[in-house]
Amino acid sequence: MTQQWVAGFRSAVISPYERIRFSEPRGFHDQTVRQILYMAGGGERIRVRLSNRYGRAPLTVAEARVAERRTADEIVAGTDTGVRFDGSARVTVPAGGEAVSDPVELPVRAGTDLVLSLYLPAETGPATYSHMPVETAYVTGGNRAGASALPGAEQVEARFYVTGIDVLAAEGTAVAVAFGDSWFEGVGTTLGANRRSVDALNRRLERGWAVNQGIAGNRLLTDGVGEHALARFERDVLSVPGAAHVLVNFGINDLGLPGMIGLPPATAGELTAGFTDLARRAHDAGLTIHAATIGPFAGAVHPGHNTPEGLAARREVNEWIRTADTFDSVFDVARAVEDPARPDRIRPEFDCGDGMHLNDAGALAMAAAVDLGALTF
Repeated sequence: MTQQWVAGFRSAVISPYERIRFSEPRGFHDQTVRQILYMAGGGERIRVRLSNRYGRAPLTVAEARVAERRTADEIVAGTDTGVRFDGSARVTVPAGGEAVSDPVELPVRAGTDLVLSLYLPAETGPATYSHMPVETAYVTGGNRAGASALPGAEQVEARFYVTGIDVLAAEGTAVAVAFGDSWFEGVGTTLGANRRSVDALNRRLERGWAVNQGIAGNRLLTDGVGEHALARFERDVLSVPGAAHVLVNFGINDLGLPGMIGLPPATAGELTAGFTDLARRAHDAGLTIHAATIGPFAGAVHPGHNTPEGLAARREVNEWIRTADTFDSVFDVARAVEDPARPDRIRPEFDCGDGMHLNDAGALAMAAAVDLGALTF
């Protein structure tokens, strides 16, 4: 059977030097970082992708290993496998660069928790990272990459340096890329439970899968928390092997986040122009594009988010998304999760508690809004 490399897991990264921070960046020195990667898709072999995109010095990984997870930081005995780069167990990733491993003989299934352990011997400086992945990394001193467990390890809610796992799957395997903000990354859902909206969507799919390229705080039009969507589209969507569809969920941070730093929200016209450009670029690349309406945020507890201008622009943009012939399909997240009595607010049973993010039930409702018939795998 002919096979091809496709994305089985993705994690979008940001710079540790950004002005707006929702979690504290950090670096490492003579430490092992063990990370849990929930596989959206599986295959007979894997490749590991590491990134030092925002590093200001070369990154040295003296040992990298992968295994299936038993529980917490413990791996399944017999699955622990070394990862090599151009035949070497050691790799140095230049500042601004990336590294893709040699094929690893470790079959994985969709829904598997894969464990990636990296031993970082030298001072790294602030790490390129995924800042709110709703998952725990385990950090301990020395080289413990091959240890069965890491008792006493520090627990950190972030991912570091890893941007993806490719899997060797049957030729023709297609992937959808969930490209967006915290409503994809999973903020508000249960830590470590894999109940993000993208996980819920994958449980609905009978064929193919979606990989998660959400960044909490990310905007369509402006850098701030991660490079904005139009800037990172090439890297985080078009370069994803196997990508056939893109689901987009943007806008809430263009309308709410500027108020945190005393700036006006994006206008409806600016957002519709940005969405139109995104759709054109997807179609030019042969991808279908499926857009979410912008979710409600009038109840946000975060300073500066709830403004009459931002809420009015949300309503205008959502009506345009629903009626314009710009996208291949629309999943109406706003109507799926809004409070019928106060449609600018999230329904109480879907609110994680901050008025702006979805809990597990809300993420499930968001995933249920996607028309599976529009995604041909």
